[in-house]
Amino acid sequence: MKKLYSAHPWHGIDVGENAPDIVTAFIEIVPSDTVKYEIDKSSGYLKIDRPQKFSNTVPTLYGFIPQTYCAERVAEYAQEKSGQIVAKGDGDPLDICVLSERMVTHGNIIVPAIPVGGFRLLDKGEADDKIIAVMKGDEFYRQWSDISDCPASYINRLRHYFLTYKALPGEKNSCEITNVYGREEAHEVIRRSMQDYHQHYNC
Repeated sequence: MKKLYSAHPWHGIDVGENAPDIVTAFIEIVPSDTVKYEIDKSSGYLKIDRPQKFSNTVPTLYGFIPQTYCAERVAEYAQEKSGQIVAKGDGDPLDICVLSERMVTHGNIIVPAIPVGGFRLLDKGEADDKIIAVMKGDEFYRQWSDISDCPASYINRLRHYFLTYKALPGEKNSCEITNVYGREEAHEVIRRSMQDYHQHYNC
């Protein structure tokens, strides 16, 4: 019967046999999107979460790594590395940004991605890490193997997006990036998110 239906993007798509070196990324939104799509956890369909705030659009392909979950182990690592109190993860699959030289015009696709680093983002005190990756085989970005290879302008553009994408003028921002980390820490965050997923979903 499984062959008659599409796999659920979060639970039915494999994280990748070579994770965390190479992971599967399910892409929800692309830079040309003017609304923020996200997965509906119960049905697996994309839904409109909200219009993008003002002119703030995501600068990369953006989605999540299937069969991951930000819970206790991810929060524990965020607390250890940030030195702040992190009570829990945000309860979502692990987010991922995928850099590609080529324009991708729509989401709802899967992409093989090579993690090179990430942001340790806290949203209202909850761990909400953002893995930064390059598309496997990309003619330009494949030369980057660690966040230290990325020009500061790329990192600053991503940082600005995540520090402003939920904010309205005059409101206090609920998001904070405590660390920008490299490939090894990104691998550890992915491993922990996979462990959190297996614990919470008995897989």
